[in-house]
Amino acid sequence: MDSSAVAVAAPLLEAGGKEMRHLGRTAHNMSSSSLRKKSDTSLVRKVPCAALRGFLSTLQEVLFGTKLFVLFPAVLLAVVARYMRFGQVWLFVLSLIGLIPLAERLSFLTEQIAFYTGPTVGGLLNATFGNVTEVIIALFALREGKITVVKCSLLGSILSNLLLVLGTSLFFGGLANLGVEQPYDRKQADVSTGLLILGVLCQSMPLMLRYAVSAGEHAVNSDDSGLVLSRACSVLMILAYGAYLYFQLKTHRQLFEPQEVEDDGDDLVSEDEAVLGFTSAMVWLAVMTVITALLSEYVVSTIEAASKSWELSVSFISIILIPIVGNAAEHAGAIIFAFKNKLDITLGVSLGSATQISMFVVPLSVLVAWVMGVPMDLDFNLLETGSLFLAILVTSFTLQDGSSHYLKGLLLLLCYAVIGVCFFVLRRRSADGSN
Repeated sequence: MDSSAVAVAAPLLEAGGKEMRHLGRTAHNMSSSSLRKKSDTSLVRKVPCAALRGFLSTLQEVLFGTKLFVLFPAVLLAVVARYMRFGQVWLFVLSLIGLIPLAERLSFLTEQIAFYTGPTVGGLLNATFGNVTEVIIALFALREGKITVVKCSLLGSILSNLLLVLGTSLFFGGLANLGVEQPYDRKQADVSTGLLILGVLCQSMPLMLRYAVSAGEHAVNSDDSGLVLSRACSVLMILAYGAYLYFQLKTHRQLFEPQEVEDDGDDLVSEDEAVLGFTSAMVWLAVMTVITALLSEYVVSTIEAASKSWELSVSFISIILIPIVGNAAEHAGAIIFAFKNKLDITLGVSLGSATQISMFVVPLSVLVAWVMGVPMDLDFNLLETGSLFLAILVTSFTLQDGSSHYLKGLLLLLCYAVIGVCFFVLRRRSADGSN
């Protein structure tokens, strides 16, 4: 091959290599990577023992490779508060704070594994662990029979992603890019909003069935018909989510590939290659999942104590506070990319996470509750379902023209504020009719 051919082929090979390195990266991964920082390994390299040097290098990447490492002491303090009996409110707060860096590290570890498994398996891992905090909290709440906490926390995560995260990102991104066009690809947004509408339809059917029967308009075969309907809808939602994954990872992968982010000279970490070995990433993923499960159990067991101490309803804490804190890492990443006018990544984070919770985590909770013998259904009550439907409707109309500005973000934030105030004043009545 002559020199001219080499000169022509070199940039093509370089571009192809870059494409392969970024293949399989999702908006969720890139959002989390915005919170990572380069680790200084100068001290670790001076350790004479190779095995110890390798362990310390891995430990440094896992614990100090994130800008959220300052929150890791909250994990240890939560365990100390549990066994030293500091009080349930302190345990609740420390556990919530500790879940913030853990959620980001789980995303980091799944991405490290994806370097070895390929983009398809990596995408499935991201689909499984993308909202693992919500899944674990839901499982512990189901084990304790706290169905209201499960429903409210999952509903709150969807509302938070659609209105708070997306609204904050569009608002501050619009202010930071005044006078600059802020385009995004509508195709990805259309797919996500379509699935969200299907999800809220499945959640509305048990509610409408209950009201139709109570009004005497229809009769049912048995008292648990709403539960049977919910389980059937949950199976269909899981199937729809499976079709969505096949659409995302196979047939229409190009619609979901995030934009490349230029090196702005800051402390962002290049993710072109793995920094952990496959075995190390798997072991740390298991460790982080166990710690997340431990803190999630603390949150579920102390939520009533926090509700009484702060004089807030469990619904408000589950719908507003827990999702804000639990998803803080990916929320921050979405806002950072909005500042850089990378709205496709922002939309991928907010809409992708909302879709995953609505079409996977919610029906999965119903099916797991079925196995556990817990009568959880898709009837989220009128106020909750109405809030979700209107949030999806507002988001869909906001994203219909393919460009953004700060006023769109402000409107979404105001919608979230209205819903937050509604649940703040809400006091759910108990079985005996008291507040």
